[in-house]
Amino acid sequence: MSPYAVTVDAGVRDVRAADRLLVRLAAELALPDGAFGCTHLVRGERPRVVLSFTAPSPFRVDALAAGPYEVSSGVPDGAGRAVLFPGAGALTGTMTVAGLLSASAIDRVAVLGSHGEPDPAQDVVTRGHVRPQWQDGELVLTLMPAAGGVLVPFEVPDPTPCCADH
Repeated sequence: MSPYAVTVDAGVRDVRAADRLLVRLAAELALPDGAFGCTHLVRGERPRVVLSFTAPSPFRVDALAAGPYEVSSGVPDGAGRAVLFPGAGALTGTMTVAGLLSASAIDRVAVLGSHGEPDPAQDVVTRGHVRPQWQDGELVLTLMPAAGGVLVPFEVPDPTPCCADH
């Protein structure tokens, strides 16, 4: 684990709002190359989504101290959902599994309902929304089969809210 890691609790309850806040705060922090920004679900009496930032070198934590956030050292758990990670900005459009892995910090991909790794030449339509998760120290992107024989990230960019049809 990086010695340069902080958790930010802004009392956010919505994952999409947490994503937006994470991106905004990351810009204010001037994170160095190789940094990660993740969301973490906190359960219990006060369910919420907290943010973590980790980097291989120091970054401006003072920007957080001025805000209305609870800031603590370290990360809350080892299972964060990565919003910002090395290579994330390059994962747009359609690319192969091999291209996705070589362009980013993602260690591996897993396809729902299948065993083993997908063909490295398999096309992935990113939809501009790639959110891998930390699993046992690896950054893993879960994909699912889609129409046309392509794969897409399991997490969709604009999910339909539960019970939207009633």
